[in-house]
Parts: sequence; structure tokens; C-alpha cells
Amino acid sequence: MTSAAAALGIPGFRNALSLPAAQRYVVVLVDGLGSRLLSQVSGYAPTLRSTQSLGELDAAFPSTTSVSLACLGTGRAPGRHGMLGYDVLDPATDRVVNMLGNWPASLDPLQWQPGETVLERASRHVDAVTVSSPRFESSALTRAVLRGGRFVGAQGVHARSARTLEQLKEGRRGLVYFYWDDLDKTGHKQGWRSDSWLRALEDLDSALKRLVSRLPANTRVVLTADHGMVDVPQENRLDVSAVPELMAGVRHTAGEPRAVQLHLKRGTSAEEVVDHWRSHFGDAVWLATRDELAAYGYFGPSPDERMLARAGDVWVLGREDVALYDVARQGTRPLAMVGQHGSLTEHERMVPALLW
Repeated sequence: MTSAAAALGIPGFRNALSLPAAQRYVVVLVDGLGSRLLSQVSGYAPTLRSTQSLGELDAAFPSTTSVSLACLGTGRAPGRHGMLGYDVLDPATDRVVNMLGNWPASLDPLQWQPGETVLERASRHVDAVTVSSPRFESSALTRAVLRGGRFVGAQGVHARSARTLEQLKEGRRGLVYFYWDDLDKTGHKQGWRSDSWLRALEDLDSALKRLVSRLPANTRVVLTADHGMVDVPQENRLDVSAVPELMAGVRHTAGEPRAVQLHLKRGTSAEEVVDHWRSHFGDAVWLATRDELAAYGYFGPSPDERMLARAGDVWVLGREDVALYDVARQGTRPLAMVGQHGSLTEHERMVPALLW
């Protein structure tokens, strides 16, 4: 988003992707379209396959929607915007909050992420528009990290393509953010190797063909994703809350099944917790403390200590195809999810950057 803004000539942005100058840019974010996934099924997506690739990008850490959309929307790294997972601890209330929905009324999105967004900054210079599902217009996530400009609601991917084209007026500079989430939803329910996922990819490709073939002059489209996905077999979806020694010293769990965050009780040694989990899971997971992750740059350069206070003391990241659940907190319903993401494998982490 920041590179597109720079390519439009909006001051204050860096064109890190070296995008060509244009009068209008559409930034398409396809939820769940990992580049490694796409490379294996590209025959189902001729429009995606045949365009110019800018190379693979590394998704934000952890590799999940709320984190990556916050990076896209603010132009800042996770350690600066503070959206650090699917479920994140609010230190002020010592309560775990789902970043994608059901925010408590007491948690103001503009206070949770107070920094100015790319769309807010861009709207002072060009026509800034979001084209997405109507239900996202006033969501807490939108207000936190994607606020600014005009919002245009449309349901299906073909409807969103049509509404996007309507926003691209000759003689008017513009930045359009186009979001599509059905691929991710289908992957969670049935897996990215399923026939349903391939049909969703074909539908997306068809809609994109219609969009890019009707662009007005001096208009560019750049497409990327927030994360990829791995399919986790049912036998590898494990309830860690049923293992007392794993939960010893744990005050809260947060994050997601492939990037579990452990918030520890006062006086509990993070190193001892790491040893317990490593002894139990062996090489199936990667383990690290929050301080280690911050020191090695996983939250980006110069993280804000106030934001890092939201991160777990210990992180448990799926290395093999495993997913770890706190059923005592989450219930059994999430155990039905096939497609998963959040960890550091290339299938989860690497995303495309395509240009028309």
C-alpha cells in the first residue's frame, strides 16, 4: 500500500517495491493466497499466472490476517502497530481480545492503534477508496488499521470487481484497496487442497480478468496476500489444555493454533516453560520467548515496548503440520478447521506480489 501511494506521487511514502508511476492504483489483498500454494495450482488461475511477478514477499509475523492487514493498512511493522495475533492480550484489562471481531465496547480501536493509516494520509491527496464486504465497513479492525477515505460495499468477488472499476475515473488520481476473503474461509473449512478451494481460486481469477482487462489508461493493479496456509490432519489438532504440565504457570493463552502465545503467571520462568513444551513436542514446534523474538527482529525494527506488552511471554510455533488448541478457553468448535496459518513455514509465510 505504501509503495502504491509513493508511485501515485503522494509525499511521505517510500516505493519499496519500485512500482511504476501511475495516476491510479488498485491494491488487491487476497486473504490466504500464499505464493507456494499458488505455484502448485497455477493452472487454475491463468490471469494470475500470466502477469508480471514482482517476486515473493515475506508476510508479517505471526502470519495471520489481523497482523498483515495492520501492516498493509498502517505501513508499520507489528511491533509498532500492536496487532500481534488473532487473539491478543489487552494488558490494561488482562483480557484476551479477538482482533477480527467481538471487541469489547471499552476497547476503542482508535486508541488501540492510534497511528495514522495509509488511507487517511492518502485521502488528503487522492481519492482513497476501500472496496470490501459491507459488514467490514464499521468493524473494529477496519477502524483500527484501515480507516480513511470512502468505503464501497459489495458482496461477491465479481461485484467487487465491478464496483472497483466504477471508482477508477479518468482524470482523477486514486488509490483503491480491494479485499477478498473467501479463499481463506474455504481453506479453513476444507483445506487449500480441496476442490472447493480450487473453485474459489478460479472464481477470483475470473473476476480479476474482468477487472484488469477494463482498466482505464494509466491505471495499475498490484496483488498480494496476508499469509498462506497449511492443511493440518485431524489427528494433529491437539488440545494442550488437557495436559496439566503444559499449562503449569500459564495465566492466559492467546494467538492462534500455529502461533500460540503463553502469558505467564508472575514468578514463572519463561525458560522453564520453554523446556517443558520442548520436552513434550520435540521438533514438531519452534519455541521462543518474546524477548528473543524482539531481539531478532520478528516484530520489526525498534518495537514499541507498550505494544510488546501485548505479546505472549513464550511463543509456540508449528514447525510440522500441527495445530495446538486451548479447548478450555476456545471450546471444541475450532478443532474442525483444516487450513491453518500463523507460523514460520514457507507455505504460511510467503505471499505473491503481482502487477498488471
